Amino acid sequence: MQGSSTRQLPTNKDNVPYLTTEQGTRVYNNDHSLTVGPRGPILLEDFHLIEKLQQFDREKTPERIVHARGITAKGYFEVTHDISHLTSAAFLNGVGTKTETAVRFSLVTHGRDSPEGLRDVRGFATKFYTSEGNWDLVGNNIPVFFIRDGFKFPDLVHALRPNPANNIQEAWRFLDFLSFHPESAHMMTWLAGMEGIAKDYRHMEGYGVNTFTLVDSEGKSTYVKFHWRPQLGAKFMTDDEAQSTGEFQMRHSHATHDLYNAIADGDYPKYDFYIQTLDPKDELTLDFDPLDCTKVWPEEDFPLQPVGTLTLNRNIDNFHNESEQIAFSPSVTVGGIGLSNDKVLQSRALSYADTQRYRIGTNYQMLPINAPRCPFHNSHENGAMNFMEKSGQVNYWPSTLDDVETSPASKEAHTVSKDEINGQRVKQDIPEEKQNDFKQAGDRYRKMSMRESGQLIFTLSNWMADPKCTPEIRHRWLDIWQQARPLPVSLCN
Repeated sequence: MQGSSTRQLPTNKDNVPYLTTEQGTRVYNNDHSLTVGPRGPILLEDFHLIEKLQQFDREKTPERIVHARGITAKGYFEVTHDISHLTSAAFLNGVGTKTETAVRFSLVTHGRDSPEGLRDVRGFATKFYTSEGNWDLVGNNIPVFFIRDGFKFPDLVHALRPNPANNIQEAWRFLDFLSFHPESAHMMTWLAGMEGIAKDYRHMEGYGVNTFTLVDSEGKSTYVKFHWRPQLGAKFMTDDEAQSTGEFQMRHSHATHDLYNAIADGDYPKYDFYIQTLDPKDELTLDFDPLDCTKVWPEEDFPLQPVGTLTLNRNIDNFHNESEQIAFSPSVTVGGIGLSNDKVLQSRALSYADTQRYRIGTNYQMLPINAPRCPFHNSHENGAMNFMEKSGQVNYWPSTLDDVETSPASKEAHTVSKDEINGQRVKQDIPEEKQNDFKQAGDRYRKMSMRESGQLIFTLSNWMADPKCTPEIRHRWLDIWQQARPLPVSLCN
């Protein structure tokens, strides 16, 4: 019998004791190319040489446009407070319910091999492998964002990344772009402040940033903000501390080392999960738009409600397979959790999944790190690297030859919100009376300690000192800080 009808995914757990090619052919010489004599030219028929070189040429997955630098860890989420009155999502209902998870921590704007001590926003993305399908909570370690319309996202990232002329990241570029977007002032007080350099991933907070919805079994929606709080507490570094950490340890990866070693030693990082909620009927009573991701919901008005705890207790087995190829998108949801009309969130839902299909491939969701742990059934076909074993003649629905059905009608209520949507087609900002771009930035500054405000002013001043930062750019920022007063005027001089 030359082959078996039983197939399995490739694995190295049952390796044969000898080398083979990718096709399983035995390798008798893994040191030399096939040549005409010992000093002659290499023959094109050396298929093993060609395979090795072609595989090597393609072994790097295209780098993520954002969140390129990152590390993944695995664990589980356990519910400590039942919220079945807010959502029908099964994994959030029932104290003690546990769900397998994978979390990727990252830096947003810098490259795949950049130092982890750079001043940057950091990603906190969690994949929940729930009994009803996967849910991706894709967030950051800062609760707000630079812009409130995803239409501007490509320009924002271009401004934050290196100059296309010299490949150098320059402060004047993002200061120039953001000076036209005063809603970014709030984010700048975080990024340029003490929170701009997280100490490491075990001491890092996480936020969903955008406003999502929880949907109960009757189809009623509640706006929600998601928060992660490390049980070890949040810790940050100054620029000098970050530089000395990297130089002393002689490596770019201090945060990855810290996370990996802690898990390996059994010192498992834990993060408590909280929500803030708002009834949609009350959204117009606020002096800001609760769907505007450049704003926070003040905790004194919207207290944090505990939900559960995330424990990271397993390191990944292979960096490429489980960190480079893990893929997240806000569009990956389960019944009981939905999106809101947040313009940045709506754009992310399209862009994130699309970039993964470009970066990893059409069937990236089949990879073990991305595949759901629950049974699934669909009619998706073909495409590059489709390795799912399928049989039968029907790849459409409905069919008299396949008795598969959709979920019971009773499940529909918590799949889609029942809220009505109406309005004219427009391309415009949110109402001016709800923009309120300066209040939260100013309030945040006034609550800072001397050390915190000093760090903010120091960073902003250094950015403004960029030789290419023109007087017009500085004056635009001066006007922004004056409106968020009493931020010091001197930092823009």
